[in-house]
Amino acid sequence: MKLIIRWFLLAAALLLVANLYAGVHVASFGAAMVAALVLGLLNTLVRPLLVLLTLPVTLLTLGLFLFVINALMFWAAAGLVGNSFTVTGFGAALIGSLIYSVAGVVIDVAIERLFAPRSA
Repeated sequence: MKLIIRWFLLAAALLLVANLYAGVHVASFGAAMVAALVLGLLNTLVRPLLVLLTLPVTLLTLGLFLFVINALMFWAAAGLVGNSFTVTGFGAALIGSLIYSVAGVVIDVAIERLFAPRSA
């Protein structure tokens, strides 16, 4: 249940990104659901490998290269989903991924508080 609620909220966050920034376009809530799923799969499967391969660069930039990796994942998700989720370029992917990441952190905190075990 927690995973499904998180998925719905992340899709809503993707719609928020599209409304806040003109470089990101999402056609509908269904497209946002698919894009959130693809983005989650990329972040789960591909991102750890990229972080490992770019570890020297990440260390040299004091972790700032992780923003580039996040932007690449956001841009790749837009490329995989197709015309219903578009990002105009790398700059738009960078700004969109930053907004999406902040929204994701807020969502994660809210879900943890919502599903926290209650003491008697």
